[in-house]
Amino acid sequence: MADQTWHILAIIIYMLTMLAIGYWSYRQTNQYEDYVLAGRGLNPFVAAMSAGASDMSGWLLMGLPGALFVTGMSELWIAIGLIIGAWANWKWVAPRLRAYSEIADDSITLPSFFENRLKDDSRLLRLVSSVVIVIFFIFYVSSGMVAGGHYFESAFGGQYIDGMLIVAFITVAYTFIGGFLAVSYTDAVQGMIMFCSLIIVPAMALIALDSPASIWTWAPSHDYGPYTSGVGNPTYFSLVSGIPLLVIISNLAWGLGYFGQPHIIIRFMALRSPADASFGRLVGISWMTISIAGAAFVAIVGTAYFGQNPGFDIVDKQNYETIFLDMGRLLFHPLIGGLILTAVLAAIMSTISSQLLVTSTSLIEDIFKVFKKDHPSESVMINLSRTAVVLVAIIAGVLSINPSDSILGLVGFAWAGFGAAFGPLVLFMLYWRRLNTAGALAGMITGAVVVFAWGSSRLGDSLYEMVPGVIAATLTIVIVSLSTKPPSVEITETFNRAVEREQHELF
Repeated sequence: MADQTWHILAIIIYMLTMLAIGYWSYRQTNQYEDYVLAGRGLNPFVAAMSAGASDMSGWLLMGLPGALFVTGMSELWIAIGLIIGAWANWKWVAPRLRAYSEIADDSITLPSFFENRLKDDSRLLRLVSSVVIVIFFIFYVSSGMVAGGHYFESAFGGQYIDGMLIVAFITVAYTFIGGFLAVSYTDAVQGMIMFCSLIIVPAMALIALDSPASIWTWAPSHDYGPYTSGVGNPTYFSLVSGIPLLVIISNLAWGLGYFGQPHIIIRFMALRSPADASFGRLVGISWMTISIAGAAFVAIVGTAYFGQNPGFDIVDKQNYETIFLDMGRLLFHPLIGGLILTAVLAAIMSTISSQLLVTSTSLIEDIFKVFKKDHPSESVMINLSRTAVVLVAIIAGVLSINPSDSILGLVGFAWAGFGAAFGPLVLFMLYWRRLNTAGALAGMITGAVVVFAWGSSRLGDSLYEMVPGVIAATLTIVIVSLSTKPPSVEITETFNRAVEREQHELF
């Protein structure tokens, strides 16, 4: 049997598994809150794995190993920032958001929590935040479909449009059928596939070397990949050599984005109780740390593996982002190699499904319901949400047919955009009694505007737009809130009850 046939068989097995999980989730979904938030009964292990898989995407399996392979360990600053940010998110946001979102009129989306937390009768806070989510995530979903198309193109030599449609159809199918539960459990399975692959591939490559210890000396003094002058990359293992301080700050600042990512913190709202955040943090940060270490070892071992075997081919000779896939292809039986190929597909699909569900939920829960005077039945709301999933997928799919630099460039702002617009606001919502609607709305808009303005200028070349965006949003929230009317006694009392609920659950 040809290698490609084995690979296709592995992909089929994977996709059928995803659809089966979607069908199982459909059988568990009876009410609208089940479809949107799994009835606030999500297991912390599943929540942690789901958050990790939807967060990391193909960057963990392709972008990070490729960057570390070419440049060296100085590329780890982003990963360090992300680990710190994810830990802080689980530590300070997860338990209190779980408690507060339920106390604040049982909020099931981030925009609805913003509105209910501050009793915003104008509904502007909810509408503006939901519009931000819809706009950013449509482009995010589109970029995932583009990645899926290119994946099939490079892995199987197929047509881009065919691969994009296959990825889109399967992802939309299980999201449409099973909602949040399906997205969470498929993400958890996808996270485990990514985790296992990142451990097995570098381990087997290390075993295949004649001298495993050579991985620590090969890159700094021998040819490999883009280095052909005979001296290798002498600063390969240095974290700081030749790296400006602003670059290190910019890379670490990626961790600030976690507090404002709707597709990640929605998992916190779905936990069974605030106390589950502790175990979720242990699982999530352990998964993330070991996975990033695995990605680093893919690069480190890869320098010696490909350097000592010049006959082994690296498909991507520009960014070297295929080294993980190439090692899997060379080291394993084609069926196992095909299953490793699914790790990248899993990363792509887990991100698409999470963002797809958050976007469609915002359309129905935070925009449609605001303008709808009477409340539809549970079944109607579920069907509307499913319809929105398809609608968002179609729009994103149309944008993906002929991807342009302008679309993909906008996606580059999205992490910083969410981080600056929502990150400081989420923290103030949870930890500052004096916050009011005026300050929240002004801070959110300021953060998004600064990110776009800074990132679109030459300033973005020297400092990541997340940093000025977060600073500007934070200052605006504080200044405007203190300059305007304080929140009502009712809002303050609700804040106190949320704090008491969290502390009671944790202690």
